[in-house]
Amino acid sequence: MNSTRQISLVGFLQAQNCTTIPAAWRHPDARHDVTNVDFYRHVAQVLENGLFDLGFFDDRLAMPDMYGGDHVHTVEHGIRCLKLDPVTVLTTMGMATTKLGLGATYSTTYFPPFHVARVFSTLDHMTGGRAAWNVVTSVNDNEARNMGLLEAPPHDERYDRADEFMEVVHGHWDTWEGDAIIADRASGLYAHGDKVHRLDHKGEHYRSRGPFTVPRTPQGHPVIIQAGQSGRGVEFAARWGELLFMANPSLPRATENYEAVKAAVVAAGRDPDQVKIANLTFPVVGRTLSEAEDRQAAYDLLPNLVDDLSLLSEGLNFDFSNRELDEPLAPEDIDAMTGIQGIRNQVLEATGKENPTLRDFVRISGRGRLAHPVVGGPSELADYFEEWFTTPACDGFVIAGTHMPGAFEDFVELVVPELQRRGLFRTEYSGNTLRDHLGLSEPPPGAWRR
Repeated sequence: MNSTRQISLVGFLQAQNCTTIPAAWRHPDARHDVTNVDFYRHVAQVLENGLFDLGFFDDRLAMPDMYGGDHVHTVEHGIRCLKLDPVTVLTTMGMATTKLGLGATYSTTYFPPFHVARVFSTLDHMTGGRAAWNVVTSVNDNEARNMGLLEAPPHDERYDRADEFMEVVHGHWDTWEGDAIIADRASGLYAHGDKVHRLDHKGEHYRSRGPFTVPRTPQGHPVIIQAGQSGRGVEFAARWGELLFMANPSLPRATENYEAVKAAVVAAGRDPDQVKIANLTFPVVGRTLSEAEDRQAAYDLLPNLVDDLSLLSEGLNFDFSNRELDEPLAPEDIDAMTGIQGIRNQVLEATGKENPTLRDFVRISGRGRLAHPVVGGPSELADYFEEWFTTPACDGFVIAGTHMPGAFEDFVELVVPELQRRGLFRTEYSGNTLRDHLGLSEPPPGAWRR
């Protein structure tokens, strides 16, 4: 193994009233000023002080109101009911930092490719080469209704459209040659016209002419984040992703998936060393193991069943409000779960049942709760990260907070120094761009073409 290989750390963020866990806003140390710019500037500075590769914003285009077809429970329980635009928030964080990478989610289903290409290339310029785009196809029918459709398109159709979407976006990003602009006052020539090209894309799903209006960015183009874990999703991630998010609860499963995804990247004709895999992790950190266990026990009192059922309904795109907790779900119920395939598949596999109960889904998925936390003091946490990283089961970790901003403050204060002491994590940034932090090379124009 390469002795210079080091852990990548990604801060998992939400521009909303809680973390991914609804109970986060109920934590006694949680800040509630989540519409205030100072909140996000502070989080960004904490992550940069901890030398994180990037902070990345998850996003959905609807509050979770699939359960019972109503939003009242969502608002009353604070279940991700407040959602700001993540790119706007990222811009303010970029102004408060100089090194931290900044990523946001944008859907290929509900925005035109030219618009997405321009948003993220602009962000890359405004941050000096620190931008990343998390590509999602959007799974939820209520997102579709907010964006003018009756329901989300079928799973594989979303990915088929997304493949062409990515071709259009990358095509626009490649249309400005790096030395096109000379801004020569003496000659009156601003840029070489023959070094700016039109895309003229005419495909099955999209038409986009160009010319693109943003020059080539400091990174060549923003880093592409992807989290597809279904069969079609892995194929998409292997073709396009540069930083892949996984959610493996066990080391054997993570190791198996790590090898499979890296093999899929090779099969797609790409260099696996240019694709980083980071596993989602919920650390509960204390100065000692005992303190961390006490913190976990206190946190486990915060969630409630409504949180679970609401987020299960949202994630699986299926209304569980008319199902009893211990009632075996019908085959047609399982087939109708058109949302995040990884959740459904995980429950089916873990139970070994063709017709698990709703309680099985609540227990195994951990939706709405602190599922599969890593609990300990600095030494225990570092042991965990070192084992997963060196196996290898991942190239880094997506650190999700139990509450904001204290979870990240504790991690940076207590865990990062121990990782550095072991030589597993950087002691300073070695470059200025997100690609520098991740060890990714600048992609030459046309590198995405098959």
